[in-house]
Amino acid sequence: MSKQNVLVVGAGGREFAIAKALKQSPQVAEVYCAPGNVGMASVGVQTVPLAENDFAGLIDFAQAHQVTWTFVGPETALVDGIVDEFHQAGLKILGPTARAAQLEGSKDYALNFMNKYGVPTAKHTTYDNATAALAAVAQYGFPLVIKANGLEGGKGVVIAPDQAKAETTIKEMFAAGQDRLVLEECLTGPEYSLFVLIENGQYRILPMAQDHKRAYDGDQGPNTGGMGAYSPLPQLAPADRQRMIDEVVEPTIQGLTAGGYHYHGILYIGLMLTPTGPKVIEYNVRLGDPETQVILPRLATDLFELVDACLNDREMPVIEEKAEAVLGVVLAAKGYPQAPVHGQALGPFPEAPGIAIDYANVAGSLDALTGAGGRLLMVIGTATKLATAQRQVYDYLAKLDEPACEYRHDIGDKALK
Repeated sequence: MSKQNVLVVGAGGREFAIAKALKQSPQVAEVYCAPGNVGMASVGVQTVPLAENDFAGLIDFAQAHQVTWTFVGPETALVDGIVDEFHQAGLKILGPTARAAQLEGSKDYALNFMNKYGVPTAKHTTYDNATAALAAVAQYGFPLVIKANGLEGGKGVVIAPDQAKAETTIKEMFAAGQDRLVLEECLTGPEYSLFVLIENGQYRILPMAQDHKRAYDGDQGPNTGGMGAYSPLPQLAPADRQRMIDEVVEPTIQGLTAGGYHYHGILYIGLMLTPTGPKVIEYNVRLGDPETQVILPRLATDLFELVDACLNDREMPVIEEKAEAVLGVVLAAKGYPQAPVHGQALGPFPEAPGIAIDYANVAGSLDALTGAGGRLLMVIGTATKLATAQRQVYDYLAKLDEPACEYRHDIGDKALK
């Protein structure tokens, strides 16, 4: 079999990790990433100056460069129908159709799916106007979870501690243009990220991870796209993991089959292990950022082989996980997520044993990187033990001189303390 060309769509740290993993496959010749970021040159990935929503341009590029298949990173392109467009052009692409992508594109749609197919989740109701939502607040008590219905980049969730915050949040969400929002009971328990590669009813579970959404140490501050992650999860008992598969994954897969979704892609299941068992917080229809950066390095199975089998309806290889632990901490622009600074000089980032850098929102060149706002990059440590990987990352970060940046100091503590 001759080596293949593949295309990754997206620009962030998640796409960096996907492209890097594909580049490592002996079956891959070239990895293109559109639009990618300047840091990808460090791992031999060729960036393409095409926006992720330029479907016609991406299709033309894939045809002209003999791309075997395309891997979509960001949710917006999936919700907007990139998979449908590629299929119409006769091209293979990993991701759900626009219909299936509504599992992420609409919280209300996802909850209706869970209700229909018996997937456990929080008590919830959807409201299409502020008056009805405000009148219902008293039914839930506090803290109260308030979710914007549409895509918000992982930041459309507010946990209101009291009546005043709930009322302000509801009014602001509708005033900002939300047509619907969801009120949910606040579940308690540890959160976990479970990623499933689905092939029209068949599936493989990728290494699990734990994300850290809040901006500051101790899970304080506003929600972000994610400030760090680690894998594996030593605190997760095998019996609890099996419950997640039996009670959440299986009915989800059965629902996708019964609903005729013909799903070929990744499904992220955000789970909370409550005192009464696992419950779904949300679905995403793609890999997560920053979890991707720590789960793909733990794959012993070739990522190209997995995806290629999935897209060609062959039996997918069994997932094999490496024994090493991987932990990553996001270096974000100061002021993220509310008002991140832009344009600060970054680096240098010297090589160090057990350390990798996955670049995200960076500009300039490898020799003169600048920040482009938001989450700039992730420092990733790999070691035989999670505690060692954590120490490696924080020792490395402590030696950097990045005054216009910030990061959390407690990634991994939930597994170690």
